Order: sequence, then C-alpha cells, then structure tokens
Amino acid sequence: MSILRRAALAALALAASVAHAHSGSTAYLQAVVAADRVELRADYALRDLDDALGVDADDNGQLTWAELQTAAPVLLGYLIPRLHIAGDAAPCALTASPEVKVTDHADGPYVVFQFIAKCASVPGEWQLTDRALFEFDASHRALVRWQQEGHSSSATLTPEQQTLTLRGARSGWATLREYVHEGLAHVWSGWDHMLFIAGLFLPAALRREGKRWQPVQRLGPALADAVKLVTAFTIAHAITLCLTALGVVSLSTRLVESLVALSVVFAGLNNLVPMAGRVALFALAWVFGLIHGTAIAGALLELGLPTSGRLLALLGFNIGVEAAQLLLVAVLVPLAFALRRWRGYQPAVLWPGSALVALAGLVWFINRAFDMGWRLPI
Repeated sequence: MSILRRAALAALALAASVAHAHSGSTAYLQAVVAADRVELRADYALRDLDDALGVDADDNGQLTWAELQTAAPVLLGYLIPRLHIAGDAAPCALTASPEVKVTDHADGPYVVFQFIAKCASVPGEWQLTDRALFEFDASHRALVRWQQEGHSSSATLTPEQQTLTLRGARSGWATLREYVHEGLAHVWSGWDHMLFIAGLFLPAALRREGKRWQPVQRLGPALADAVKLVTAFTIAHAITLCLTALGVVSLSTRLVESLVALSVVFAGLNNLVPMAGRVALFALAWVFGLIHGTAIAGALLELGLPTSGRLLALLGFNIGVEAAQLLLVAVLVPLAFALRRWRGYQPAVLWPGSALVALAGLVWFINRAFDMGWRLPI
C-alpha cells in the first residue's frame, strides 16, 4: 500500500474517532457593569455539572429538583473559587445568591447562578475570569456577553484564555476577528453540520454512471465542484442566518433542529440509494443551507450580537463558517481522490461511512422531533 494511501486511511480513521467524541461543553456568562459593581449571571449545562460533580445523587439518569437543590451548595462551592472579577487588577468581593434556577438553551437544560462583585472604588477597567469546567473538558468554552456604558459586547473564554478584560465599545477589527473565530468554532464543534458536509463529499472523487460509481480522472474538476457546492450551501445559510439573527425570521428550534437532522440522513442515504443527481444536489444544497442557517443563528444568538458593529459581527461569523467548511473540503476531497481507485474504497469507506452518517441523522431526528431527551455522545 502506498504512503499516500496509508496516510489517507489514517486520517479517515482519526476523523471517525473524533466524530464519536463528546461535543465540547459551553457556559454562558452575562455581566452588567455599573460604577463599582458587576452583576453576573452564569449558566452552566446541567449535563456538564452532573458529569463533573455528580448532581444525580442516585445515579439513575433522572435528575430531580430535589437533587439539584441538595447539590446547589456543592456546585457553588466549586464555582466561586473559579470565578474572579477584578477592577484595575484588584480583586472585588464576589457574593452569590443562594437561589438556583434552571433555564433552557439550544442543547438542553442549564443551571443559572447569580453573582454580584463589589469593588472598593470605581475602576477604569474590569477583568473577568472563569476557570470552571476547563479541567474536565479541554474543549469547554464560556460565551461572555457584557453591557457597559450603553454598549454590549461579546467574547469567548477558552482553555488558552480564561480571563477577559471588560471594556466599553470594541474596535471593528476586534469584533470581526472574534466572530470569525466563533464561526470557525461553531462548525468544528457542530457534529450535525460536519457530518452533513462529510456525507456530501465522501463520493467527491466519484461520478455515478448508471448504477455504479466511477472514479474521476482529475482532481481539479472534483475540487471545483465541491467548492461550488459548499459555497451555494454557505450563501443560502448566510441569508437565513442573518434574517434570523436580526429577528426578521423566527422558527421553532425543535422544528429547525429536526430538519437539520433529516438533511444529515439525506446526505448519507443519497450515497447508498441515489435520490438526487449532480444538478439536483446543488438545488438541494441551497435548500439545506437555508435550514442550517436558521439553526446556526441559534448559536449566534446565544453568543449575542454587539450593539455596535452588528454587520461586522454577522460578516465575521459567516466568513468563519465558510472558511471552516472549505478547510473540511480541502481535506476530504483530496483524500477521496487519493483513494478513488482503491478496490476497497467503496465497500470499506463510502458505504459504511454513508450508512453511519444516515444513522446518526436518524437518531438525531428521533431524539429532536419527539423530544426523547437522549444523552448522545455527539
């Protein structure tokens, strides 16, 4: 077996192992800055807190309100030492409300904690640090939104950057850069989006002739077709993403997420039982792009749009999403091209890979459409 083929197989195996990993956890922090104090609301996924600290006392898979109330002091005891607010680098006194609430985000129930940080004087600059859950999940992110001096801004805490400086209005470049990063991160952490793209491009170096797949002769045309397909998809979802994020369109999250799951089913199934040819696939990519755009807008709304620089934020997020998808294409299509003449590619890669994509989409659809509440690994 050639080195190129071995490298391609190793990369595909790595991608398969990643696809079965737990998707990264997310926290949401909302800070209101006023004079010498900060009011902070912190939302942490109930699932993540249970995985890390064992909220489900009897470990029966069913969390009750009584269990949450009992675990509240333990949760606060864990969070408070890991949350720090400082004014001009001087620590501020942080107090927590004993009341614990529950709310829903797109990925399930979250526990809500309320804090107040009081400083000795009015600082010129604030620092917010959140180290919670990073020790348990290397892909954990905390989405921070703060209001100060009539402006609202957003940023993200990561394992590499767990402290954020809170200022008023941010520069246009900072806003654009932040939202490009968020667009990239959303695609790479969204397994339904990734599997949809993967399902579309598993046969990227093949062409169907009658009932059989035949290898293409050149990489250039296959790569060009893939770029056109993903760009059509991106333009479509950019339209609904912007309309939804700006409040022009509003659809049920359950409906949209169920339709996204069905698009994943189609992406896999179409490689096994052809339902759409090359031309029809471009039209369907546009339709699916409209659906995925509405779903992606949910993540953008969770992050929040700044009061100033909204268009830059939307532009940056769309650039990040498109760049992430093109990078995926740049990996998948050459790999598929390298393997296209290998006798085992279709029975060992294309068919089982497409079946797994379709099966994952079907499980997602059942879970989302019928509100099954399954705790899935992806």
